[in-house]
Amino acid sequence: MGEIVIRHVVDEDAGALLQLYSQPDTMADTLQLPHPSLQKWQERISKIPEGTHMLVACIEDRIVGQITLYINGPARRRHTASFGLGVDTHHRRKGVAKAMMCAILDLCDNWLGVERVELTVFADNQAAVGLYEHFGFETEGRARRFALRNGEQVDALYMARLRP
Repeated sequence: MGEIVIRHVVDEDAGALLQLYSQPDTMADTLQLPHPSLQKWQERISKIPEGTHMLVACIEDRIVGQITLYINGPARRRHTASFGLGVDTHHRRKGVAKAMMCAILDLCDNWLGVERVELTVFADNQAAVGLYEHFGFETEGRARRFALRNGEQVDALYMARLRP
């Protein structure tokens, strides 16, 4: 396996992101709906809001993961951020998510002044929960019947990491 390179998303990445999130297992671990359109991805990339950082993970110039960091805008919440990520099903457990997490936490800790990073994760996604715990995230609560996934309402965990 080649080196994992993290970089900012570019317009030409829309097709690769469409493929990534068209994978049933990848999509199911997010709040996205099945059958995303290329146009929707093109719009997301071309209209990235202020305070949002969309990165991709590449191996040998192929996108194998994507992460978006959202800095909260309201004045009293500017010290906080949240994120969402997805990893190609063929590249899981190979360090892709870990590399993306390192990149966004470096941004938060060393460049953006973010003190608190928050997330929600499906409670049954043990691989993701373990990854987040590795980076110092702690579970702060459980949202019962948080979202609909494959016809079932599933719980999610609220997790957060305070800057060391």
